Amino acid sequence: MAKKVVATLKVAGKGKEYSKVITMVKSPVTGAYSFKEQIVPNDNVKDAIAGK
Repeated sequence: MAKKVVATLKVAGKGKEYSKVITMVKSPVTGAYSFKEQIVPNDNVKDAIAGK
């Protein structure tokens, strides 16, 4: 199931340079999934999704 986030991130007029990345993380103990949210610069989106 996908989450859709519509938000404006206003930081001194540079809000369009950042994106909110939401990834699913599986717990090694219980096997349950949780969501991890990050606000990253647009240049680092692929790294954030890859977990780097």
